[in-house]
Amino acid sequence: MAKKNKSVRRRRKRRVLFGIELFVLLILVGGLFIYAKVNEKMNKLDIDTSSDEASKVEVNEAVVGSKTLKGFTNIALFGVDNRKEDVKSGQSDTTIIASINNDTKEVKLVSLYRDTYLNIGNDKYTKCNAAYNNGGPTQAMSMINTNLDLNITNYVAVNFKALATAIDCLGGLDVEMTYVELKNMNDYCVETSEVTGMDYEPIEMPEYPGDDKQESEILGSFHLNGVQATSYCRIRYTSGWDMRRTERQRYIISLIVEKAKKASLSTLNDIMDQVFPMIATDFSKSELIKLGMGILSYKLGETSGFPNSSLMGDEVKNAIGLDCVVPTTLETNVKALHQFLFGDQAYEPSDIVKQRSDYIAGHTGFGNSYVSDEQKALISDRASTYDGSADTQSSSGTSTYSDTDDSDYSDYSDYSDSGSSDYSSGGSSDYSDSGSSDYNDSGSSDYSDSGSSDYNSGDDYNDSGDSGESGNNYDNGYEGSGDDGSGGSSSGESGDGGGYNNEDDDYSE
Repeated sequence: MAKKNKSVRRRRKRRVLFGIELFVLLILVGGLFIYAKVNEKMNKLDIDTSSDEASKVEVNEAVVGSKTLKGFTNIALFGVDNRKEDVKSGQSDTTIIASINNDTKEVKLVSLYRDTYLNIGNDKYTKCNAAYNNGGPTQAMSMINTNLDLNITNYVAVNFKALATAIDCLGGLDVEMTYVELKNMNDYCVETSEVTGMDYEPIEMPEYPGDDKQESEILGSFHLNGVQATSYCRIRYTSGWDMRRTERQRYIISLIVEKAKKASLSTLNDIMDQVFPMIATDFSKSELIKLGMGILSYKLGETSGFPNSSLMGDEVKNAIGLDCVVPTTLETNVKALHQFLFGDQAYEPSDIVKQRSDYIAGHTGFGNSYVSDEQKALISDRASTYDGSADTQSSSGTSTYSDTDDSDYSDYSDYSDSGSSDYSSGGSSDYSDSGSSDYNDSGSSDYSDSGSSDYNSGDDYNDSGDSGESGNNYDNGYEGSGDDGSGGSSSGESGDGGGYNNEDDDYSE
């Protein structure tokens, strides 16, 4: 009897073991099937793994082998304003640095403002987004690396249609908007629809909320399809110009990430089918799969913009003949960037960055005295290396860059970056999960109904009291009290517009 019971137990044990083995086998087969399907989908990607191109990406020698950077995966994300299907050419309308902490899986995003005055290669200084147009992703990554002391060798590039299609596959996004944003989004939709060949339904404009609320008060959450959300990302003719535009882009990315995490397999399959053919990258299939396997563990952290301290407007245009954003200074901005991304509080920029910083300060006339209050502690006491000998460019910019849009900075912008910038490396992110988003109705919101809004009654932007759709002017001439660039505004967003002279400039020629 005992022998019979032992025999039964052995058979049951074998059945249990067989069941476990079968279960494990099914998982492996399923995994291989999924891998095969994903691998098949990846054939749709425009993958550029040319060793020749990869070897051409420049990285400053001082950065190579950095122990700090080894702990992070840094990627360049390019949004290309290209009406053609080839996304490896054209202007990089959007450039975002995505930095993944390999240990914590936290992802930080930094937008590089498209009109930032930098060395784009071949010792040419002009608007940084010209690098992509001149030499594609390779030159654009080299421009980022050599000016910011980074080690980026991988990129992902998309155009308007890819972004709009991905959002449609996810079922659209719920986006909080102000009156001015809603109006501009509707306007941008016309061209976005033509470029992408995709449809949308204009959102009916609500009652005009008044001059003091049209830009400061959130009207509510609006469900946007792909064309509409992409158009929202393109808005830049409002308070904050390109700075606010990049902020909107990071906001949309955060919404996409959160929705993609909850998406079904069939939805993700649709995205791979429809969007992958419109993406260019130099990641290999194995690298992409490895990144994709950890997607659920990634957490979007703080976001910011570069440069943190800058100057723009007529003062810059009159100084160098180019309407752009001048980092003040490049050296202090790079220090702040490394603090923000990597927590390196004592970062010392490479000699190349210091030389370029000195050139920009010397050529433009905007040196240490123009550094924002929040970054003054980062100013180095070293002597400048600039002697004027490199100043061979004509004041017109000597650039092959052409911008068909109206200038962002033809007048003094309210975002001349002094004091309490939204883009500081400290504090909470505009779109972090800390709850302190700029898109809420709290008193500290950029979109709150506080008295310190750049666009309240009596400011340069006024509407003459009519429907809000006519009579607008963007004078920004700093006429009137508090708007003279002396820092009189309680918002802390002006101050670099005036009060400076070359006598105080450490780098004056």
